[in-house]
Amino acid sequence: MKILISNSSDEPIYLQIVNQIKDHIVRGELADSEPLPSIRNLAKELKISVITTKRAYDELEKDGFIVTMAGKGSFVASINKEMLRESKIKLVEERMTQAIETGKLIGLSLAELKEMLELIYEE
Repeated sequence: MKILISNSSDEPIYLQIVNQIKDHIVRGELADSEPLPSIRNLAKELKISVITTKRAYDELEKDGFIVTMAGKGSFVASINKEMLRESKIKLVEERMTQAIETGKLIGLSLAELKEMLELIYEE
């Protein structure tokens, strides 16, 4: 599992970890019940605080992506992939709504928005 941390990102480090692990799970790169690195090992590998790594794991557990068993470690939880897909679709809809509202504010037509979407999608 590869996690890249950007110090120049506006996103907090723990959220970068959370989002990247979620993406690995959604894409099937991390399978159900697969063990994750220990909090200490991941912190050492990423050269970050153990507290930051623990916060990321706590967030992942709260969201139902991982389970932690005392003395055994953290593992990818069995999740309903269809529910996960629906939550991602909702996120896309929210971001598209924001983009459309911004486009309307500057006078973009529907045709111009569609053209932009097609160009970005094909990149």
